[in-house]
Amino acid sequence: MRFIHKTGPLKVLNNHLNVYPTPMNLSYAYNFGSLAGIVLASQIITGILLAMHYVGHVDLAFNSVVHLMNDVPSGMILRYAHANGASLFFIVVYIHILRGVYYSSGNQPREAVWITGVVILLVMVLTAFIGYVLPWGLSLGPIATVITSLATVIPVVGKTVLSYLWGGFSVDNPTLNRFYSLHYTFPFVLAGLSIFHIAALHQYGSTNPLGVNTQTSTVPFGMYFASKDLLGLLILLFVFACLVFFYPEMLGHPDNLIPANPYSTPQHIVPEWYFLWFYAILRSIPNKAMGVVAIAITFASLIAMPFLSCTHIGSPKFRVLSERLFFLFVADLALLTWVGAQEILDATIILGQVCTVILFAYLVIAYPFLSWLESYLYLNNIKMANSGNQ
Repeated sequence: MRFIHKTGPLKVLNNHLNVYPTPMNLSYAYNFGSLAGIVLASQIITGILLAMHYVGHVDLAFNSVVHLMNDVPSGMILRYAHANGASLFFIVVYIHILRGVYYSSGNQPREAVWITGVVILLVMVLTAFIGYVLPWGLSLGPIATVITSLATVIPVVGKTVLSYLWGGFSVDNPTLNRFYSLHYTFPFVLAGLSIFHIAALHQYGSTNPLGVNTQTSTVPFGMYFASKDLLGLLILLFVFACLVFFYPEMLGHPDNLIPANPYSTPQHIVPEWYFLWFYAILRSIPNKAMGVVAIAITFASLIAMPFLSCTHIGSPKFRVLSERLFFLFVADLALLTWVGAQEILDATIILGQVCTVILFAYLVIAYPFLSWLESYLYLNNIKMANSGNQ
């Protein structure tokens, strides 16, 4: 033990993994941060192995994936582990972010933790999109065209950015090469951001679910919570194994099992499930520029949450109205995801527009207003209690 405490790298690991002070009443909802790191490591490893067999050319990309699955030993498991790992990564990160919103985890002094988390989500979205296109299935070329064309709404330099993304006058081989290069690079950017995210978290410690002082009610992480994280990991591995070995295509789309054909476009283009709520927002706004602005406002609102919230009460159990509206917000996101997977009809467009209005009403109006109201009532109660004691 003396050796561990005196040696530099081992001392750092001991401080951050073993003796790190942790609130003694953490729930299993706090497991998803460590699970996200484990899934990211899995994605990097499987991605590197896949890159050894993938060919970044529009005429060969699909065939290289077929070759990997049919001819390379364990290639099918490798490919499905990477594809379903992306879905698990988003599930874990979405739950992790929603838990942060629920417990106001980004409030002062943890603003850096929250902001880096939102930046990680943004880089994840970019990484997943360009990786989703790489197999070059039937619907992937049209999806790449639609999404990259959104760059034209950028004032002055929009068309220049689009031409750089395409590498020509349309989505073609240069586009695929650019996507392949970026998809290989971004996971290492995510790893660096994750390290910064953990460092920012450990500077002030995890939030307490009850909102009490975490400095006087903490226990060492390694001794008390490693088993909780291990249980969460075992459940995640079980779900992962079920997806890879029994339902490998459950979260995919059958159109992408067909090679891309520039002369054939699927009747109903649908992105991966974790993009559907973005897609539903874009689809519900008729103007392309306003749709991009709406997505930008969504991320800006997420980044601004620590500055919009001034509540002094950490636990939502003592903020009943906030808790109810939070679950309404989660239900709205789930409904937007469902709408994004449906065909474009008058009913689905109207429903998407209603859900989009509810989403922005929560992020821009309800969340900051309730925070101010709860803080006002809380401070008033403290003043009344102090005056009563005097």
